[in-house]
Amino acid sequence: MTIVGNGLELTTVHMVPPDMLIKRLSEQLKRTPQITPQTWTQYVKTGSHRERPPQDKDWWYTRSASLLRKLYLHGPLGLADLETEYGGPKRVKFGQFHQRDAGQAAIRKPLQQLEAAGLVEKKGLQGRIVSSKGMSLLDKLSSEIFIELKKENPALSRYG
Repeated sequence: MTIVGNGLELTTVHMVPPDMLIKRLSEQLKRTPQITPQTWTQYVKTGSHRERPPQDKDWWYTRSASLLRKLYLHGPLGLADLETEYGGPKRVKFGQFHQRDAGQAAIRKPLQQLEAAGLVEKKGLQGRIVSSKGMSLLDKLSSEIFIELKKENPALSRYG
């Protein structure tokens, strides 16, 4: 690994655990003024396959961070792709489970807010991708997390 000008190592999203990155990114997005939960988010389910609304009161920021990470890894992605990705199984009467897509608003609105913040941009009809600003934010957070992980586990120093 090479050292970048600010002293952080060049690390990508692929090199850190997803749960740590999403948690840290959601904390970062809470401080972004363009990303705010809608008024309906405390009452709504995230899809027809769910029985109850999310129990985490900050689920909007977690969803936004997860969307940003998914677009980084698999972009460009459209709304239909993300609905399938965030959907899940639902039992229909006594039969087998059927795939149900997630709710559109719980994906579309965070994407629009991420666009307003300049972290995501549209790529024609192909869908949305992470902008250069969003990519640098994710890489910076990944570098910070990887440095912390190396302090906890010195064996990781051979990878960077």
